[in-house]
Amino acid sequence: MKVTVKDIVNRKGGEKIIMLTAYDAGLASLVDQDGVDLLLVGDSLGNVALGYDSTIPVTMEMMLHHAAAVRRGSSSFIVGDMPFLSYQVEASEAIRNSGRFLKEAGCDAVKMEGGVDIAPTAEAVVRAGIPVMGHIGLTPQTVSQLGGYRVQGRDAESARNLIRDAGALEEAGVFAVVLECVPDRLARYLTENLSIPTIGIGAGPDCDGQVLVSNDLLGLTNRKVPKFVKEYAALGKQAKDAVDRFVGEVREGQFPTEENSFSLPVDVESLLAENNET
Repeated sequence: MKVTVKDIVNRKGGEKIIMLTAYDAGLASLVDQDGVDLLLVGDSLGNVALGYDSTIPVTMEMMLHHAAAVRRGSSSFIVGDMPFLSYQVEASEAIRNSGRFLKEAGCDAVKMEGGVDIAPTAEAVVRAGIPVMGHIGLTPQTVSQLGGYRVQGRDAESARNLIRDAGALEEAGVFAVVLECVPDRLARYLTENLSIPTIGIGAGPDCDGQVLVSNDLLGLTNRKVPKFVKEYAALGKQAKDAVDRFVGEVREGQFPTEENSFSLPVDVESLLAENNET
């Protein structure tokens, strides 16, 4: 059964929330299984599906295109990731773009990166009737400001900033917050002191839920995966092996066989003769 925002909020401190990413209908249909509560159409599709080095080039049109595909492949609660510059300029634009995720792509909520800086915008979107998920810690859209892809909140000042960010988002009305690359003890503190659920990715075991990029979980990637990823399958290697076998069998004349071909009920000469007579 599809969960609701209320269901997610009520899972605070209870049964763990499970979220996975999806970028197209095929992958969505595979990972949309019992026990998976949320599907995130992440702007990570820029890296995973579109070949970019970062999420910065991803546009609203790209996100809507992929989010709509995920909706066609899934009946789950779907969260659309707001791409860079789709919500940072002004609140009215953020409301309009958030609404497009719901109206045009069939999403159930949106996700925004940032804390104190975007809290007023998140509040405006929530007031407009659009559920918002927050995202703090390592925020890929501002990775250049953070000094690269590194764990956040390891010193006293940055830890205090993350606590302030989380509080600002909670006050803004977000229904959950993703904690990415946050030390486990700080993630535990945030989880214990927020009234909204935390969903961790590289934030230890004490968050209210966990999220991973599905392609990483399935081993469908050529890149080096982060430390916090656990590969539950090696489908990328299996795919390469399958392609190698296909290439070899075609070159050696082993594929296609009669089993993979369609038969003709009469010989070709008789068929041609019939056509000539008519």
